[in-house]
Amino acid sequence: MSNAFDDLLEHNRAFAETFALQGFDGVAKAGVAMVTCMDSRIDPLGMIGLVPGDAKILRNPGGRATERTLVALVLGVNLLGVNRVLLVQHTRCAMASKSERELLMDISQAAGVDASWLDLGAIEQQRLSIIEDVHRVRSHPLIGDRAEVGGFLYDVDTGLLEQVA
Repeated sequence: MSNAFDDLLEHNRAFAETFALQGFDGVAKAGVAMVTCMDSRIDPLGMIGLVPGDAKILRNPGGRATERTLVALVLGVNLLGVNRVLLVQHTRCAMASKSERELLMDISQAAGVDASWLDLGAIEQQRLSIIEDVHRVRSHPLIGDRAEVGGFLYDVDTGLLEQVA
């Protein structure tokens, strides 16, 4: 029986043959957490010279510090060895390229179903939203000064990070 995931499962079996993280406790070995976009052009670990086991990677549309992201950061900072948090948005992001209304219209058209009820969180002013998210994380009572927090813009065409906040 053919399965839409057969190729991925085959790759997983090959991966498991040399799997080296067994027994790892899940602590971020480099003390890093990164919040970034779900965009497939982003290699979160590679862009900062880390490998699996070094960092907690949190991804969502636009790379925003959402309520659920804050929960993950609280866990990371207080229980999993995180002492540096990078908030990383990127150039040419779909979430920052159109208005909320335009994105909802695009989704409605693609899905053939009204999506106007959905809250996407489109980014109107990208650099300002990075600064706001840094403030949101820094001012969280369970994160505060327990971790250094920086806001960055990743250029998907050059691979370079620019610190914005």
